[in-house]
Amino acid sequence: MWQYARVLFTCARNSLVRDMSFRTNFVLETISSLSWVFMNLGFYVLIFRYAPEIGKGTGWGQYQFFLFIATGLLINSTVQAVFMINAEEFTEAVRTGALDFVLVRPIDTQFLVSVRRFDWSALGNLLLGIALGVYALGKLGHVPTFVQTLLYLLYVACGIAIYYSLMIALAAATVWMGRNLTVLDFWFYITIFARYPMEIYTGPVGGILRWAFTFIIPVLIVVNVPARLLVRPLLPQSGGDLLLPLFALLATAACLGGSRWLFQRALESYRSASS
Repeated sequence: MWQYARVLFTCARNSLVRDMSFRTNFVLETISSLSWVFMNLGFYVLIFRYAPEIGKGTGWGQYQFFLFIATGLLINSTVQAVFMINAEEFTEAVRTGALDFVLVRPIDTQFLVSVRRFDWSALGNLLLGIALGVYALGKLGHVPTFVQTLLYLLYVACGIAIYYSLMIALAAATVWMGRNLTVLDFWFYITIFARYPMEIYTGPVGGILRWAFTFIIPVLIVVNVPARLLVRPLLPQSGGDLLLPLFALLATAACLGGSRWLFQRALESYRSASS
């Protein structure tokens, strides 16, 4: 375990040194990422000038929804900073045969390819998410208890694990495709449904989308579960408020196990492009 912790720390430190070698690029990437978030926030502020909540009768008013956005920023920025860049590089390593040098290392291959590089500029969104969450909680007049905070952090970690599982599974599929430069595109298409509360998915089509992206590809629970724990603190309004947290734990375990199995099967099928 300590060996893995040292490897993780070394990779993070080396990535920071690399980023600080090109400070202007680092600052520009951070500003670009933050600008995109601020533009989205401005759009939602404009919406709430004309509508009291996102979805009639859903309970997601302006500051509740800002808390939802803050939770999404915490999860997405962590995934982007730690795993996204490595998933992209894994696809290129398969094509060029550079994966050979990773396979001979005396450490778990999936762990190493997942944390080789860190994108420190993406953590600007994480800090913004924390600030936005504190601001929204202040406006709501709600101070989470110690138990609520622990549960929130637990389910944020579950959301990160689910996103990571989907991402590493997409990257592993590169072994069978030969070359896959569309990991980011697939990632965008899959996770776009997780950007909004699940209560807005109503009607025949919305019901199908809600079911599919909760029970088949469980992206809807990634942000919804931790956000609902703060918006509806220990006061369940429906059976889903009790069952969703339990299902989130099961879905996290299933996603991690499934992605691990798929990654191992992919490595068994790998044939070096350099041979």
